[in-house]
Amino acid sequence: MSGSRRKATAPASRTRVGNYELGKTLGEGSFAKVKYAKNTVTGDLAAIKILDRDKVFRHKMVEQLKREISTMKLIKHPNVVEIIEVMASKTKIYIVLELVNGGELFDKIAQQGRLKEDEARRYFQQLVNAVDYCHSRGVYHRDLKPENLILDANGVLKVSDFGLSAFSRQVREDGLLHTACGTPNYVAPEVLSDKGYDGAAADIWSFGVILYVLMAGYLPFDEPNLMTLYKRICKAEFSCPPWFSPGAKRVIKRILEPSPVTRISIAELLEDEWFKQGYKPPSFDQDDEDITIDDVDAAFSNSKECLVTEKKEKPVSMNAFELISSSREFSLENLFEKQAQLVKRETRFTSQRSASEIMSKMEEIAKPLGFNVRKDNYKIKMKGDKSGRKGQLSVATEVFEVAPSLHVVELRKTGGDTLEFHKFYKNFSSGLKDVVWNTDAASEEHKQ
Repeated sequence: MSGSRRKATAPASRTRVGNYELGKTLGEGSFAKVKYAKNTVTGDLAAIKILDRDKVFRHKMVEQLKREISTMKLIKHPNVVEIIEVMASKTKIYIVLELVNGGELFDKIAQQGRLKEDEARRYFQQLVNAVDYCHSRGVYHRDLKPENLILDANGVLKVSDFGLSAFSRQVREDGLLHTACGTPNYVAPEVLSDKGYDGAAADIWSFGVILYVLMAGYLPFDEPNLMTLYKRICKAEFSCPPWFSPGAKRVIKRILEPSPVTRISIAELLEDEWFKQGYKPPSFDQDDEDITIDDVDAAFSNSKECLVTEKKEKPVSMNAFELISSSREFSLENLFEKQAQLVKRETRFTSQRSASEIMSKMEEIAKPLGFNVRKDNYKIKMKGDKSGRKGQLSVATEVFEVAPSLHVVELRKTGGDTLEFHKFYKNFSSGLKDVVWNTDAASEEHKQ
């Protein structure tokens, strides 16, 4: 393109989706393409994965893809590419992703050759952290390969397309996947059969192959003839180079076990002595920002209305009494969100008990659940005595007086894992039935 033409046409030729201006194509597959994008409001750079809306509906992948994207949108992990938002037009679905521009991990091998064992282990640990965390949310990659392992500007490993690769697959009634997809050299033996396979075990096999490549500089299974390659994979016919340490050989052999039943699990791997050398748990922000999945629901709705430029208005603010009388959040049966809506890190309830009674009851419930309790006036700080996926779970509570005989209690997660917070709160709330004000019961009592 000439300089004069660029000057005259470049600004007008840019495609804009919502607040994003699309740029060059970064990658393209059979079901989607990824483009460089810039948020014209904030100036932030991103990558946008573009799916053909009709293909999604035609392949009957709406519910599965919607569920997995919703789950991934709730995941904030330092080793997983973040989903920022989801939009849709009449013909396309746009998934806005964190832009990671440090290049593929395997570019390093292509340029520098195999990695030293300590460096390979460090990347492998980050990969396992990402896989483990997403598996705990019920999301499986099923297509781990070099193209999906990228580095940020600081050299931190990020797994991309986690949960999105399932678009090209079908899950049958037995709950197993039955389509043999993915890069052949990285797929597990059970994926090659037609008996169905478990996504978790298949992922473990794949990152075993990845670990081997990082340390060897070549694939454990690599044959020009596809049938020969499949036979070698199914029998796990490979050998480790002499420079692999005994610990590394042991781990790889336990991962590249043909039977998914006897293959090492992630829990076992995390306890392996070789794996634990120099291990640093992932570092998370203390507080996750509030996240909604309304945009995912809108993008996958049956409406043909263009949704990209639609902006939701903020709710009208209410005073305390309006909030208490109208909000479903204050009824006992809604003290914790349903699984599909685990998007908040705080919740509230009302009580007609005195503030001191409420404080004593919360302390009484928290201690048996394994929490250290520290009180300060009408505030309680609770900290779990065990470390979870994001360190120790921390919860702060505060009691507010709305009227002489009515209090609002706010609970919020201040540290740790959001999913673990909701599990904790389910147990915690069951012990609060005596102090929670049930509006229906109060109404009946007033009538009597």
